[in-house]
Amino acid sequence: MTTQKIQELNNILEEADCLLSSEELDNAIDTLATQITKDLGDKLPIVMCVMNGGLIPTAALLEKLEFPLELDYVHATRYGMELEGQIELKWHSYPQIDFKGRHVLVMDDIFDQGHTLKAIVEWFKANGAKSVSSATTVNKLHDRKVEMTPEYIGAEVEDRFLFGYGMDYKGYFRNLKGIYAVKGT
Repeated sequence: MTTQKIQELNNILEEADCLLSSEELDNAIDTLATQITKDLGDKLPIVMCVMNGGLIPTAALLEKLEFPLELDYVHATRYGMELEGQIELKWHSYPQIDFKGRHVLVMDDIFDQGHTLKAIVEWFKANGAKSVSSATTVNKLHDRKVEMTPEYIGAEVEDRFLFGYGMDYKGYFRNLKGIYAVKGT
């Protein structure tokens, strides 16, 4: 079973199209860091990583933010291990830092349809954050979005099933330093 699974996953990666290279991702994170520093550098914000997908891009972003901030995380999802999102948002972990009256930056991997990010942003607003802004590594280009747009977007990509740089394919490949699209999607 393990050998078969490894071969299946290696085939997915070999056949995938690389949409954003390591260098392009570095440039996207640099752009995000410049904009975020300008807007939040003097506000003592809390950077709120959306797990699990936001882990890799949040870590890369934090290395570029050279001002005082705090870091925390939330874990809320619509996907689990499925390829298509479910309607209901499932919360696995709420923030540990008291964010009431604070500026919060929610960092996620992708702005696809936006249901998850919108629900998280609205939750912070409803629960006392002074301000809430959001950032994503990529924005997927299509017209099935909720009525919101992240304040900070690193890059735009076509509407395909993506993995790498925090995004997974059935739980795998979050670790890749590139963003890939599954062949045929």
